[in-house]
Order: sequence, then structure tokens, then C-alpha cells
Amino acid sequence: MRGMNCRSLRLKLVQGLAITLCVPALTVAVAHAQQSTTTTLAAGTLNGCAQPLAIAVTANGQPITGIVAIEDEYNGQQVQLDSIALSSAGTASPTVSLVAGDHSLTAVLAATSSDASSTSSPAVAVTIPSGCTFMAAISNFTPATTPVNTLTAGQSGTATVSIIPSAAYTATLTSPMFVSLSCSGLPDRASCTFTPSSVEISPNQDTAATSSMVIETYAASSTAAAPAHPRKGGGSAPIAWAIMLPGALGLGGFAWGTRRRSRWLSRLSLLAMVGLVTVLGTTACNPRYSYLNHSPDPNQATPAGTYAVTVSAVSSNGVSATTNTTNFALTVQ
Repeated sequence: MRGMNCRSLRLKLVQGLAITLCVPALTVAVAHAQQSTTTTLAAGTLNGCAQPLAIAVTANGQPITGIVAIEDEYNGQQVQLDSIALSSAGTASPTVSLVAGDHSLTAVLAATSSDASSTSSPAVAVTIPSGCTFMAAISNFTPATTPVNTLTAGQSGTATVSIIPSAAYTATLTSPMFVSLSCSGLPDRASCTFTPSSVEISPNQDTAATSSMVIETYAASSTAAAPAHPRKGGGSAPIAWAIMLPGALGLGGFAWGTRRRSRWLSRLSLLAMVGLVTVLGTTACNPRYSYLNHSPDPNQATPAGTYAVTVSAVSSNGVSATTNTTNFALTVQ
């Protein structure tokens, strides 16, 4: 019974006789409830179309970490403008680019196994001037995970990117406006693609134009690629010999054809050079030899961590260009 997780039970049968039994110990898993959290949101001084924000999250008066999303109610629709990882102090300071009109902003903490979600209250009301033409938002990140926006190396995720124009601005358009999408801030060995990569905003359009974003990560390869072995029969290729052999013979003939008054040391040095050229052309110092006999390094996985990814939306109407961004926190594990 060695190694068994048990409790000993000693039974006394008669005087002087007793036995010991091993009774398996019971392990009871206790589910811990999520602790309640408090999320606060404050707005800084508006700078054109950019609205600085300050977020703080606590649980039982202590700062916690996690992912917080900035949500906006605009023209009767709820959109996510940003998501950001909290610092160790439980704070974050994002800046969101907004479109002209009235906005109602809230900060939402995503739930984890230990912390419950919470939403800031009351909402922060912001009014943006008419010169702000559009804003970008991200929603519907899949797969749905805890923590949010989490991918395992080798897994792909998708999200919807929405370009929301100002109705007052599109009423002034006489031709379509095109908005090109790109992303930055991804870890090494990760990529993003958009379908379509450019969305069209038509004159008098008052609804969002959308694009599907795919984020791809890569798993480590289990084995290295096999080397490209030489063809059967081995040896160097005939073309290589055709190039090297005439040169080697020519150098050798030059060495023996040197005038009699030349020193033997000069002849020996030249012969040594001929031998070196021949050896380098046919041994492991040759790049072709290395390619044929050594396999490439195996592919590495996308590094684990939490990354601040920026989606940039650049508009062009043929006259001027405007760039707005939206951000989200991506975790790779």
C-alpha cells in the first residue's frame, strides 16, 4: 500500500491481536467564488477627435490585473472601441478616436476565473465636433475565451472591424471614400489579414462598413526539415568540376612554367593555393555542401505573452487622407 493516499485504521480483534487497514483518503474540491470588482472610468481633455481616458480597477480595495474594454453607445448602437491590459497597479490610460456626435463611454472588465466582471458607472458623456469623419471599432472576437482574446500558438482568431462614418460628413461626399486597413504590434511569427483590405464609404451612408480580420499564430514544428541530400552516387556535381578543374590545371601549369630563376618557395606557395581552391570547392566550406547536408532550423512558435495590437484605418477621398486607430489586447499562450 506504499504510495497510496490513505488513512490508517487500526482494529483490535482480540487481546494481543490487531490489524491495520488502509482507508483511501477523500479529496473534496472546493469551488472558490469570483471576487467582486469595481471599475472606474474618467475622461481627460479632448484633443480634436482623440479622447484620453483613465481606468482603474480594484477588488476589495486592492488593484487587480485583467483586460478592460472601452465600449461606446453611438447613434443607438453599442460598439467596442478599445481593449487594453491593466498594469500591475490596476490602471490603464488608453486614448480613443471618436466620430462627430454624442457618445456614451463605459469601461468593462472581462471576467476571469478569480475575478468577476464589472462595468464603470455612470457612463462618461462626450460630444465630438463635426470635423471628425469616422472611427474604427472591433467586435465579435472568436474563439470566445477566458481570458478574452486569447489564442494558443498555432491557433487562428477572427474579429469584425467596423468603420463608422459621420452622417454629417458622408452627406458632403460627392464620390466614395475608401478606408484601408492594416495592423501592427503583433508578436513575431504572427500575422493579420483583412477581407476586404479596404472598405468603401458611400455618399450619405450612415451605417458602418465592415471587414473580417484574421489573426494567425504559429506552433513550433516537431521536427526539422530533412536536408536536400545529393543525388545517388554522391560526389560533387559535374558542373562544379567543369568550373574548378580547368582553373586548377591552369594554376598548376603556371607554377611549373615559371622561369628557372624563380625561387622554389614561390612555386610551393602557388601549389598550396591551387590545393586550397580545390579543397574549398569540394568540401563543407562550400555553401552548396552545407545546403545538401545540413537541415534548416525547425520553426519556432509564436512567443507567449500579452500584446497591444493596433488596427489602423486610413481614409482617402482623392484629396486628403485621415488616419484613425483602434486597439485590442491579444494574449498568446
